[in-house]
Amino acid sequence: MSSYLVSEHAVIPAEPQQLFDIVADPAMHPVIDGSGTVQATRSDGPQRLSLGAKFGMDMKMGAPYKIENTVVEFEDGRRIAWRHFNGHIWRYTFQPVDGGTEVTEQWDATHVWNRLLLRLAGFPSRNRAGIRGTLTRLGEVVAGDAR
Repeated sequence: MSSYLVSEHAVIPAEPQQLFDIVADPAMHPVIDGSGTVQATRSDGPQRLSLGAKFGMDMKMGAPYKIENTVVEFEDGRRIAWRHFNGHIWRYTFQPVDGGTEVTEQWDATHVWNRLLLRLAGFPSRNRAGIRGTLTRLGEVVAGDAR
């Protein structure tokens, strides 16, 4: 696997659609974010994501900044992905398995022009830790029904 594709998965005891609906709700992104960078949803975006939807987030990595995303993959209940301005993609897939749903989250920078800079800045390993944290938090939200 490429160092520009970071992928982690976890089995969460919930139905795929329930988990998908959480990820497709931009207001839940600050709640499930395991990296500590997603601060708030921008109010001008959709309440539920769909193919082609644009949504913004208030972020903080050292300094605060805003980012806009575009949903580039969407299969309700199965797969959702959005692209940042830089071209990298955040992707979630939901596969039913015994005991719940295998949720896979990926950070995909395989087609980004400045991949080397991202790697030198430590994003592959930083994102792996954030993804693991997000999968844990997603499971906690479902278990506690914190919505």
